[in-house]
Amino acid sequence: MLSQKTRYTIRALQHLSDRYKQGGPVRLDEIAAAQNIPRKFLTVILSELVREGIVISHRGRAGGYELALPPVDIRYGDIIRITRGSLALVPCASRNAHETCANCLPEVECRLRGLMLLLRDEMAQMLDRMTLADPIALEPPFDGEPEASSAIAE
Repeated sequence: MLSQKTRYTIRALQHLSDRYKQGGPVRLDEIAAAQNIPRKFLTVILSELVREGIVISHRGRAGGYELALPPVDIRYGDIIRITRGSLALVPCASRNAHETCANCLPEVECRLRGLMLLLRDEMAQMLDRMTLADPIALEPPFDGEPEASSAIAE
């Protein structure tokens, strides 16, 4: 599962992407309210994105945040790697942050690792093709799932 930080990061960047063509900075309070992200947590997230060169920060009364790159140049795979470190669901399937799993079979004997490597590679290909500029359809809730009236579905 994606961490809450990663989900907040994606939503904040999608918000900035939606405002990209209008130009100019977007206030932190607008992003926090529109995306239902705690203001303090959003400040930390945006600071990290500024350090990574994905977001630009503007100080002052008319300040705020804007994308440093066009939305078409920001891939979802990169966003997840920045916030989570890896696309793998288990440590032994990570290409960039590989760790041997505790309490497991030797890697050469583990078919679960083989499955997770296949899944990781397929997911990486898809997430590295998709950018913030790509339209993503809204999906209705699953049957029996209550609809959130004011909260944003995650």
